[in-house]
Amino acid sequence: MLPKFRLMEQLSTHILAIALAVTFIFGNLHILPAQAESASVALKAPLAPATSTHSNFVAAAANRVGPAVVRIDTERTVNRRLEPMMEDPFSRRFFGDGYPQQLPTEQLRGLGSGFIIDKSGVILTNAHVVDQADKVTVRLKDGRALEGKVQGVDEVTDLAVVKINAGGDLPVATLGSSDSLQVGDWAIAVGNPLGFDNTVTLGIVSTLKRSSAQVGIPDKRLDFIQTDAAINPGNSGGPLLNDQGEVIGINTAIRADAAGIGFAIPIDKAKAIAFQLQRGQKVAHPY
Repeated sequence: MLPKFRLMEQLSTHILAIALAVTFIFGNLHILPAQAESASVALKAPLAPATSTHSNFVAAAANRVGPAVVRIDTERTVNRRLEPMMEDPFSRRFFGDGYPQQLPTEQLRGLGSGFIIDKSGVILTNAHVVDQADKVTVRLKDGRALEGKVQGVDEVTDLAVVKINAGGDLPVATLGSSDSLQVGDWAIAVGNPLGFDNTVTLGIVSTLKRSSAQVGIPDKRLDFIQTDAAINPGNSGGPLLNDQGEVIGINTAIRADAAGIGFAIPIDKAKAIAFQLQRGQKVAHPY
């Protein structure tokens, strides 16, 4: 058993050691706030606002392909027919000769999109955009409006080729590959929905090989790319891009009873068809 004074001596020593340790810690704590502030500044530095030169893949893709995307306006004259009843001789005797022999013609106007695939002025679009049109007007991004001539239409795949004469050396959209697509890949739609020119929307590839029967157009023979990138009337014929600004599809259809469900023709399918239409050939579809 330790003498009482030895015990008190050791206890005093321990108290002194604890006091020194606390003093040391507090002494260092006076330095920590400055260090913490420096660390905070260092962590926050990367979150500074982007400069005016900042860009992203969507902007880069739109800038790359935008000049090659065109607006297509169409006009079609329709001869309205008399009611079948009025073509019956008995009915005409009843109503007399005052009933018109022929109703006035009607002008139907359409709107769609397309994109230049050859610098000489070859444009790829949907068949339903230009089919049976009496007049086709192509409006370039630089503001020029040129007459378009339909070189070929394939209704089965809903593809068409239009030619304009603009003096050559036009901007051309880069064609990518749809065979390498995966669900979840970025999808960028460019076109003129509802007449709002040069509109860009962003989404993803929702699924691949969606059959035309599932889409609701059984008269076509296609497997579509499904995307949630916003597509609206007027987008038809415009390009669907990947994150590199390459064309992977042709925006074609939407589900009117839903939102975020649009469909595009795979570009690899369109390439072969467009080549034949450009040469004035009829596309064979073996059954």
